[in-house]
Order: sequence, then structure tokens, then C-alpha cells
Amino acid sequence: MAAFSFTLTPSVHKASPSSLSWTLSLSSVVPTSFPTRRRPTNARPIVVVSALNAKPTILVAEKLGQAGLELLKGFANVDCSYNLSPEELCAKISLCDALIVRSGTKVTREVFESSGGRLKVVGRAGVGIDNVDLPAATEHGCLVVNAPTANTIAAAEHGIALLTAMARNIAQADASVKAGKWQRSKYVGVSLVGKTLLLMGFGKVGSEVARRAKGLGMHVIAYDPYAPADRARAIGVELVTFDEAISTADFISLHMPLTPTTSKILNDETFSKMKKGVRIVNVARGGVIDEEALLRALDSGIVAQAALDVFTEEPPPKDSLLVLHENVTVSPHLGASHSSVLSELAPFVLLAEKLGRLAVQLVAGGSGVQSVKITYASCRGPDDLDTRLLRAMITKGLIEPISSVFVNLVNADFTAKQRGLKITEERIVLDGSPEKPLKFIQLQLANVESKFAGALSDTGEIKVQGMVKDGLPHLTMVGSFGVDVGSILGDRNVNVNFMSVGRIAPQKQAVMTIGVDEEPDTETLKQIGEIQAIEEVCFP
Repeated sequence: MAAFSFTLTPSVHKASPSSLSWTLSLSSVVPTSFPTRRRPTNARPIVVVSALNAKPTILVAEKLGQAGLELLKGFANVDCSYNLSPEELCAKISLCDALIVRSGTKVTREVFESSGGRLKVVGRAGVGIDNVDLPAATEHGCLVVNAPTANTIAAAEHGIALLTAMARNIAQADASVKAGKWQRSKYVGVSLVGKTLLLMGFGKVGSEVARRAKGLGMHVIAYDPYAPADRARAIGVELVTFDEAISTADFISLHMPLTPTTSKILNDETFSKMKKGVRIVNVARGGVIDEEALLRALDSGIVAQAALDVFTEEPPPKDSLLVLHENVTVSPHLGASHSSVLSELAPFVLLAEKLGRLAVQLVAGGSGVQSVKITYASCRGPDDLDTRLLRAMITKGLIEPISSVFVNLVNADFTAKQRGLKITEERIVLDGSPEKPLKFIQLQLANVESKFAGALSDTGEIKVQGMVKDGLPHLTMVGSFGVDVGSILGDRNVNVNFMSVGRIAPQKQAVMTIGVDEEPDTETLKQIGEIQAIEEVCFP
């Protein structure tokens, strides 16, 4: 390992908002570190089990992405057993500490009772947890966790895909042409512009479907007794009563969980109140529709078409009259399937938490933060970038270092509100390719005092900014100063293992020492020395 140091002198140059530079207080110590090119190989989750040094056993009952399985195998014995019958699941569960399911496996009271108290957590890879017996889990002291926004966009996109494919008879026309036919008049379809779309359920997925349907020129109404009216108004959606909703809609799209209240909410009685020729999309749960009643409504013409991604029994029987109906478009529960749902945001998630942790440690006293402004700079439009996960990780970074509260995606907004932390978000749309989700993330903490004068921007706010480069988070701004050292070393594949900053005198020059694993070449040292704010670079 080697080390080198350099002296920094305050510069009057102010980095532009879009510049990609390492920013450093020139008169203060900034508690941060440079990004490294190699990740530590010994970082592993710690899991406590009853047997000393024994690995926990995780039963994966439905297919997961390979990256997720590899992560689990790093610290646990993983048993991938798919399509288990209820009896087989009960037989296996007593040997398992954790169970991971999607929507196809029912985790019943019998499963918890069969575990003999060993099962500690059930992980639901998705949003809904209606396939898990929550009271039984509570009685047996078992945690139930889900991924509440992991498939929101994917489900919304699939709902719109089914809606448009159904309206234009895409599946039927495709099969006809492949059979050697050319029946243009038979598969003309209907227009979406000006038609009324009813969203039954106006949560995360329903809201995303609404935004996309508005873009198609549809009039969107929603039925959801728990939806905030202000959120609906912000999207341009009208909340209506159940009877008004089903009697006026041209299209109905379902986005509600399966509960005793919603089970078979569309049945013979409700179908009889609908406009003749209504079209129905379901990417929620099969049980919210009485499938036999739907078949009767299709045969009578009350329902002109249906597009279904979910069924009461999955997979449905091969001879299902509903699946085989000529006016029904089907898919095998694809709504939550999207290979890039979270992978592209992964490095930005790490960046978001690190920015939050750095920002709060720059505050004098640490706990006086009441207002945070987050700015996302991206070449994507607002509707193509879901920032909720990033906001949650920033909140986690801001709160966890100064409290004993555990913050995650589920409770981030609640925890921030409980602590009186007001978070506002701003989007800057940049010109350029939308290939990457974000150019940079910036945090501004107003009305606080800093332990480090150099961390304050020209407006007196604590400001930190970061970006992702080569898959790794980089700090690019603290206050108003920029020193592009981290990016230069990273570009040259020089691995940084520590960094220390000290002052020569108060409000004067600062000295930084960086430990590196490889000796930087002459060109690298020259490039660092040419940075305007650096006075001298020394390498032993």
C-alpha cells in the first residue's frame, strides 16, 4: 500500500450544477471516502441461528432471479423446490428458517403449525400478501415481509399492454395470420381515445396505469374507498362510487388485493349493471372475478372482451372454457415479470443512502434536520423514473446514524413524518440519452448549522451531490467546491483504501492524504495536479 498527499487552496471557481467533480471543503474535514474499484469480499449479512456457526436454511418455493439466489447462497443453505403441494410444503417447512414465495404458494396456518416454531420469516417476492395467513404468522412469531414497489411499473405496463392488445385484437389477428388467413375486417378492434377507463383499486399500480391511460387519451375514473382525493386529482382521475363506476365504464381494469371484501367483486349481479360491450382487464388477483359469471357475461355480450393475466387456479385447466374463449386474451401471470425492474437503480440506491448519511453528519448536532430537498437530474421524463426507493434510502441515511430507528422502504415515509422531517423532491430533465436512469442526485439541508464551513453552499445550505460511474457511487459535490480526485483515480483503476483530511490553519489550506494499493503513474499525478483547487501533489 502507498500513500500520497496534496495541498488545497480555496478557489473562486464554482462548479456548474451539471459538472461531474469531486467536491471538498477546503477549510474543514469532510467525513467521507473515495469510491474504490474493488468491493470487499468479506461483506456478508449476519444471520443468528440456534446452532453455533450453522447456516440457516431458506426454502425458495417459486422461481427467483439468479442474482437473488446467488446472494442467498452466500450466507445460507438454499433449497429451491418449486410447485410443491400443500402436503409437501408442510413436510419440508420444519427444516427451514425462512420461506420465500411469490403469488402462487399459499402459506396457510397448517404451514406455520408444521414448522414447529423454526420458521422465522416469510418473504413475499412482490406486493400482495393475501396468500399468507397473517394472523397465524403473528401467533407463531414469524415475520412476513414483502417488496411493495418491486413490480409496480412492470404490472402497470403489462396492464396497458393487455388493454391495447385486447382492444385491437392483436392476439387473435396474430393467430389468424399464422394460420394462413387474412381477415382484416374481422379484427378491426375499437379505439381508446375518449373512452372511459375504470380503475378498481387506485394504489401504486392503479396510479401508474392511470398516468399511462391518460396519455392514450382515455377518461379515467377510479373506485377505491381508501384512495386520497388529492392524489387522484393530481393525476387527473375522478373518484366515483362503486355503482356509478361499473355503470359508466367502457373499460374496467382491476388493481386490488384479494380480501374477503374483494373476493368475486365482479359477479353476475355486478355484470348485469354494466354497459353492454364493456371490456375487462385483470392483472391483480384471479379471485376478484367470479370466472363462471364472467364466462356467462362474455357469452351474453355484456362483456365484449376480457384480458386476463391471473386466474383463480394457476395454471388454469387446459380445457378451461374461459381461457379458450375467442374473446379472451390471456397471459401466464406475467404482470410482475421484468428483468430490469430494480437492477438499473441498484447503484443509485447505494448512492442515495450514502448521501443521506454524509449530509446528516455534516450538521452540527446531527438531529436538527427538519427540511430536505432532493434533486434528481435525469434524461428521462418524470413518468419514466420512480424515485420512491431512492427517497426511502435517503431517508434511511438521514435518520439511522442519529437514532436507533430501523428504516426501510416500507416505513421510510412514515418515519420521516413521525420525526417532523419534511422531504421535497425536484426533477431536472436534461438533454441526452435516457439509457441511464439518473445523471446525479443532490441533497440540500436548509436552516441548519454545519460543523464544517466548507460544506455550506453559497445560499447557506448544506449541499451534497453524487453520481454513479462505472457502477460505483461517487461523491461529486460538498458545498460549492469541486476537486475531481476520486473520478481521476477511478478512471485509472487505482484502488483507494483510505482518505484523511486535516487543516494547516483554520480557514486556510487543507491537506489530504490518500492511501492507494497501486502506485499512480506520472500522467495520473499530473492530471490531479492540474486541478485548479490543488496547490501541490506529493507522492513518496
